[in-house]
Amino acid sequence: MNKFLLKMKSLLGDEYNEFLKYYESENFRGLRVNTLKTTPEKLLPLLDFKAEKTPFCNEGYYIPQNITSLGNSPLHHCGAFYIQEPSATSAVEMLGVEKDDFVLDLCAAPGGKSTQIAAKLGRNGLLWSNEIVKGRANILLSNIERMGVFNAVVSNCHPDVLCQRLENRFDKVLVDAPCSGEGMFRKNQEAQNEWSEEHVKSCAVRQLNILESAKRALKPSGVLVYSTCTFSFEENEGVITRFLENNPDFELEDAGVNFGRPTLEYARRIFPMDGGEGHFAARLRKKGDCIKSAHPDILPDKIGKSSLEFYDSLFYDRPFGENINEVNNKIYIYPQKFNIDFSGLSVLRCGVILGEILKNRIEPHHSVFAAAKPEYCKSYVNFNADSEEIKAFMHGEEISVPDDVKGFTAVCVESMTLGFGKASNGRLKNKYPKGLRILK
Repeated sequence: MNKFLLKMKSLLGDEYNEFLKYYESENFRGLRVNTLKTTPEKLLPLLDFKAEKTPFCNEGYYIPQNITSLGNSPLHHCGAFYIQEPSATSAVEMLGVEKDDFVLDLCAAPGGKSTQIAAKLGRNGLLWSNEIVKGRANILLSNIERMGVFNAVVSNCHPDVLCQRLENRFDKVLVDAPCSGEGMFRKNQEAQNEWSEEHVKSCAVRQLNILESAKRALKPSGVLVYSTCTFSFEENEGVITRFLENNPDFELEDAGVNFGRPTLEYARRIFPMDGGEGHFAARLRKKGDCIKSAHPDILPDKIGKSSLEFYDSLFYDRPFGENINEVNNKIYIYPQKFNIDFSGLSVLRCGVILGEILKNRIEPHHSVFAAAKPEYCKSYVNFNADSEEIKAFMHGEEISVPDDVKGFTAVCVESMTLGFGKASNGRLKNKYPKGLRILK
């Protein structure tokens, strides 16, 4: 750590003592309100603590240090918010996501930035979230599902392979690169233990290689944001400088934000004294004429009548569109404007799963209900976050419902869908996935 601190002293100069003061204090904690499910105005009064606004995004809030077990809250389970280090939300703000964008998050796990992108897209465009490590890709998928994202593809591919296949496909690309994690040292002892000057240099080599892959997936005039959670000059300004030297068809541009502090004129650095654990982000634009693809809808060709009837039995007006495909006895609803052949790629999920085709019936899937608003559902029940019914449901128990509630029914918390069950005779059989349940 002495070598790290010496590097920080050289980097910060007169601000080094101020850095140490913050570095030796409590770390910043935060959450981001998920606008796919709710709004800050609706969520904040439901929290049993006061949340203070962060400077990094409109949906970001600081969490008091004494708050524990927030991940067990029904509001967390239903995707009302994502627990996220405050300055980590800065990179997506600099990406400038617009309606109908096709966006690639190339190093996406565990999913904080991907779900932030998804919230900005809303029901439009496409998010492709990729993670090279299989275990982390599964965590990414779980968070995409929990946050109610239905217009996403989640993959587990090497960046080179994926970007070669998806060349010139995306309007925006985010590379939140694996790094030495110096901004995480205060809360991650393992990151401290792994640090060395050699590790920093090896990270910089890997980061540049990832950028060289990512550029292929970007359309002309598209935007690429590179970010890290480290302070290292080699991994931040050094990588960007080398990338621009190698790629004269890219230029650094102003992202129009005022958090943190400028570096390389337009890139931004965030230190603990700026209100976050630490982040770097730079916005690059690929030169050339803008190509805005039409992304034509792909409607079902030979989808079984029973699948569409099942869809209509659960929801009004087919709210996720009709880009439906049946694969290995599962009914998938792909993003509405998805037109990419992903055969041969390691795709974990495309869109949401409507249901699984069994021998003589179709069983709904949790992911489609997690993405559904209550008003989409033909049958739903709604409970307060502190209700006994929700506690029992999250434990995996049957719960009582009104006698007139029948069939597959969404279970909602404060008007946000948590999961579903099957209702009959005033009882709702629990269908909440076992891996998500809270043990007593």
